[in-house]
Amino acid sequence: MQNQPKIIILLGRSGSGKGTQAKLLIKEFGFDYLGSGKLLRERMEVKDFTGEKLAGFVNEGVLAPTWLVFNIWTQELEKIKNKKNFKGLIIDGSPRKVFEAELISYAFDWFELKNIKVVLVDISRQEAFDRLTKRRYCVQCGRIIPWTGSFKSLRVCDQCGGELETRADDNPKAINARMDYYRKEVEPVIEYYKKQKKLVKIDGEQSIEDVYRDVKRAIK
Repeated sequence: MQNQPKIIILLGRSGSGKGTQAKLLIKEFGFDYLGSGKLLRERMEVKDFTGEKLAGFVNEGVLAPTWLVFNIWTQELEKIKNKKNFKGLIIDGSPRKVFEAELISYAFDWFELKNIKVVLVDISRQEAFDRLTKRRYCVQCGRIIPWTGSFKSLRVCDQCGGELETRADDNPKAINARMDYYRKEVEPVIEYYKKQKKLVKIDGEQSIEDVYRDVKRAIK
């Protein structure tokens, strides 16, 4: 499996920094990215029945149905698999249920992807709540600004100078709904991968640099 593309599944509560770690891995290793959140936000931009209903779900903190997520997800996986220089893939935001983990396993078999690593970026519920209520995004380039370290002092985007705002779905009601869902549905996914001996847990409350160091160790 050493010559096969690496498939890295990043798990963790919202606000754990999975997206930040994914960007660092992509920059260093040239991996592709498959993020359910990003794909769903792109789908919301399509002003049809599904796009508008999905926007309502997200703003209320209600997660999109599995069948819709998986449909969008597998279409994107097909595109990535067909790339000429496919080195590896970072999966962020999936699976959210044991059923989804099983579906993803079937998809990996179909696309002949076997070199799989599962990394849990672990933070407490309180830490997640604090980060999510204070993080911001750039309205110009879409960059997420985490509420950690030197990022706390930023007044404009450090990449493009764009205005920073709070995401509509980062309100206390929606955040608590996501945290409750994580406990009910995602924690069993963690146990699912733990039983398969595929899971490595990382302390996500360290600095970004230290978390990244541990993530790289986990995927080697």
